[in-house]
Amino acid sequence: MKFEHPRAGLRFSKFEKKEQTPFERLFEIFKELITHTSGDFDEAIEWLRELDKEYKLTNEDYTIDDFIEDLKQKAYIQPKPKEGSNGQGEGFILTPKTEKLLREYALKQIFGNLKKTAAGDHKTKTTGAGQESTGEFKSYQFGDPLEKIAMTESIKNAQIRNLEGDFTLQDQDLVVEDSLYKTQMSTVLMIDISHSMILYGEDRITPAKKVAMALAELITTRYPKDTLDILVFGNDASQILLKDLPYLEVGPYHTNTVAGLELAMDLLRRKKNTNKQIFMITDGKPSCLKLPDGTYYKNSVGLDDMIVEKCYNMARQAKKLHIPITTFMIAQDPYLQQFIRTFTEANRGKAFFTGLKGLGEMIFEDYEKNRKKRLE
Repeated sequence: MKFEHPRAGLRFSKFEKKEQTPFERLFEIFKELITHTSGDFDEAIEWLRELDKEYKLTNEDYTIDDFIEDLKQKAYIQPKPKEGSNGQGEGFILTPKTEKLLREYALKQIFGNLKKTAAGDHKTKTTGAGQESTGEFKSYQFGDPLEKIAMTESIKNAQIRNLEGDFTLQDQDLVVEDSLYKTQMSTVLMIDISHSMILYGEDRITPAKKVAMALAELITTRYPKDTLDILVFGNDASQILLKDLPYLEVGPYHTNTVAGLELAMDLLRRKKNTNKQIFMITDGKPSCLKLPDGTYYKNSVGLDDMIVEKCYNMARQAKKLHIPITTFMIAQDPYLQQFIRTFTEANRGKAFFTGLKGLGEMIFEDYEKNRKKRLE
């Protein structure tokens, strides 16, 4: 009997785009809307209904009400708890599952498809135990991971030693791939929530919010040994939790940059990691200080000398603590950009005058670069 084996090789076929279900199509739009509405489900659905009227997103077989029912069934939303009791109120709120999904969505949008690694560590100039090979070898020492032994090079060493006589492989022949020593990084992300972040018809807070969600997801999945604290600053500064990010809104606030930096440095003082950094997303204009008596000094006209000098002092103080500040400036005013340049010089940090376009990519690239341990 003759058997015919299929010929090995590659098989090509015409690419066929996977058809999205009605739910999947609407869900992509819903994720954008829920971010823009700061987690307000009712407002997001209202916008979705308006878009449906204009662009015919649904049909008789699948309506917006069907979509809402699917959101409930898939545990993306839950009934809003009734105030003051254990019962259910009217409307819906997002579940923790959706909050995490929004962070993953922001990460995919901004940083691309990044896969989780076993250990999220940072490159340094020092060689040692790490994940990234330098392309060089060193003698095996007790404690080196066995999987790092370079067998080909080790056997070569044994062959050279055994030019005459029987071949044996001994401890002295073993070499391991040298790798970059890696360390941990503690980061504080500061987000400006002053009123100017939505002035002049430009929504600056939504891109900033997306970047915060993406950076949070990046660190928790790819670099789990790192720490990320997030704070917002307006008239005052306050730390927010990861789960609060989708609900972030601007308010009728001035910009108290000093309060934000004070809180950021206080958070970093508590961290044991040697490597610390501050990322600040702002439109650059400090306009408020909290005075010792608890009152606020505010001045929105131009740049106030007293407020600006306090900002410079905070930058110099961070420098003394070896905490670099990287500012992502999203306004284009020349006089504000000059303030940020002087602020950056005082700290010896970095500044990116990005505008809104490319903000996420810029922060990601700088995060990767800053992960070097500073050997000064």
